[in-house]
Amino acid sequence: MNLVKTTLKAVAAALLVQAAFAAPVFAGENLDKIKKAGVIRIGTEGTYAPFTFHDASNKLVGFDVEIGEAVAKKLGVKAQFVEGKWDGLIAGIDADRYDAVINQVGITDARKQKYAFSEPYIASKAVLIVRDDNTDIKGFADLKGKKAAQSLTSNYGKMAETAGAELVGTDGFDQSIQLVLTRRADATLNDSLSFFDFKKQKADAPVKIVAEQAEASYSGILLRKGDDELVAEVNKALADIKADGTYKTISDKYFGQDVSK
Repeated sequence: MNLVKTTLKAVAAALLVQAAFAAPVFAGENLDKIKKAGVIRIGTEGTYAPFTFHDASNKLVGFDVEIGEAVAKKLGVKAQFVEGKWDGLIAGIDADRYDAVINQVGITDARKQKYAFSEPYIASKAVLIVRDDNTDIKGFADLKGKKAAQSLTSNYGKMAETAGAELVGTDGFDQSIQLVLTRRADATLNDSLSFFDFKKQKADAPVKIVAEQAEASYSGILLRKGDDELVAEVNKALADIKADGTYKTISDKYFGQDVSK
């Protein structure tokens, strides 16, 4: 009996030692793997203009796409984009489908418990959008009992739900706006920068902003927790593209201003 116990203890100890050595291989060597492969895999939505979307020729383009390409260039590798729906996008990091997510991912305390983030590279405000002829919704409190078109797991979806709205699930900003335009939803709580880009493209669209969040929220590049070396290199790359003017060029192209602050 004692021999069995001793053997079991020895096996358990060996497994703990093995796990201790296994963790750094998974977490700490990702940067080396990326550089060896010459590619950083980036998860993105592809349906969230102007951050990540397809142009008339079906090419993946957008602010986040160009930021991803610029960061990859500073790392000395190429950007390989892997598209997926928002509701499963972040989970793709856990499944090792990609090395980073660049999709205007809001930096929240809840996400920081499980994932790592780069330094913020986007500052934006949540806005409440309704049809021009909607006179019932004037502020966030008026969402109670109304239908809000939202990506269900996004920060904006959670904000609308907290305000008492009934959520109508969508795949992203474009679909949310369309549901408001076609009266299948009363409103959408979404990103100010996406709205301004939409109105730039479709100035006559009968939608308007009726309320704006007081404080800005910040987005970062989402990475696997424990990938400290990769986080540091990504932060350095972001700092470099801001210092050499690359960030400003990309930001001006899509928004006409610096959206990092």
